[in-house]
Amino acid sequence: MRNITKKILIYSGLLMILAALSLCAYNVVKDKKAYKNSQVVMSELIQLIPETTAAKTAEIPTNPADDLYTPYEDKSDDSGKMPAPVSIDGREYCGYISLPALGLELPVIDNWSYDALNFSPCRFSGTAAGKDLIISAHNYNSHFGLISKLNIGDDIIFTDTAGTVYSYKAEDIRVLDGSDSEGMFYGKADEWDITLFTCTLSGQGRVAVRGSFKNGNK
Repeated sequence: MRNITKKILIYSGLLMILAALSLCAYNVVKDKKAYKNSQVVMSELIQLIPETTAAKTAEIPTNPADDLYTPYEDKSDDSGKMPAPVSIDGREYCGYISLPALGLELPVIDNWSYDALNFSPCRFSGTAAGKDLIISAHNYNSHFGLISKLNIGDDIIFTDTAGTVYSYKAEDIRVLDGSDSEGMFYGKADEWDITLFTCTLSGQGRVAVRGSFKNGNK
């Protein structure tokens, strides 16, 4: 009886290991596919965006939300704040994000959805000119999976479809509870002009990186 129980435990353990390895392999494949797709879009997007210019910013209201991953109704007035998105392969892009410290340059889809997040980072809410831009992405290493490794002062650059470049420096990096929508939007300060966020590996929390415009950019 002991031998049978021992064998059952061994086989169960092996099955769990195989399941974990299969999940890792699946995530690696999705990561590589997402990176390949994003770079194909980047090459086309850069050609469609005019020569870049320095950003001019404006004061804006704050943006509340009920939950981080439920359909979001943006209460702010984005009219006149965002240039027209660029359409590539049926998806609308508002620009691209550059994280030099991580060697990443990724297109940003204009409106987020679960499906869109499989392809590239998405504008979750707000605008660059409005100083309340929030960009969400999956935790693939080729997307935002490594943003927790950014350091305070690292560059964050967003270029919109009109060629306007918004330069920020990272000022706050933390893990928030997954249900803390208030913390995501407001945190402990009101001067953050951009927020990048992604899920933790467990899916229970959110890694949030906040940035403010660099001196001379306001």
